[in-house]
Amino acid sequence: MTRTEAELYERIQSGDRNALESLYMNYEKLLFSYAYKMTSDREMSEEIVQDVFVKVWQKKGAYDARKGRLSTWLITLTRHSSIDILRRQKIQSYEYDERDDVDSSQNERRSPVEDAVEAGEDKEMITHAISDLDYEQQRIINLFYFKSSSHSQIAEKLGLPLGTVKSRIRLALRHLKKNIESTRKGGTNDDA
Repeated sequence: MTRTEAELYERIQSGDRNALESLYMNYEKLLFSYAYKMTSDREMSEEIVQDVFVKVWQKKGAYDARKGRLSTWLITLTRHSSIDILRRQKIQSYEYDERDDVDSSQNERRSPVEDAVEAGEDKEMITHAISDLDYEQQRIINLFYFKSSSHSQIAEKLGLPLGTVKSRIRLALRHLKKNIESTRKGGTNDDA
């Protein structure tokens, strides 16, 4: 590791955000390229790069200069994060494929009127589920899904780190999913 890299890493370990930003500026393109080669997905690659820098900031898997260059260590972190996210996606993809198979066979027997009625019910259910989120989660969901703002645009607008925005979107989606599932279960119980 060069003297500059050593100093930069030491400053990050002592909580210097400017040092982290410098590290990011120096290695973001390299790590993004590596992640993109593994995933072939731009958004996923951005998430992986963000995850790597969060790990560096949170001192997870501390770097040891005796074991090699800083860039090699960052690429190793990127590789591990890429593998983790690909595994998660494979599991989710399997779940979606299974669900989609069931849905597609049901959709073939439905009329356009049934589809329109269901779409209206879904919209109402989603609107209700969003209203049950706290203000910050509503705001992030609104910016991301309804205003089509990118992660970085939301981060800039709200004055939050990019990783925080991504985490909050995931958390809001989990809450939204629970709210929708709860509403559906309630709807099923009311029908009985």
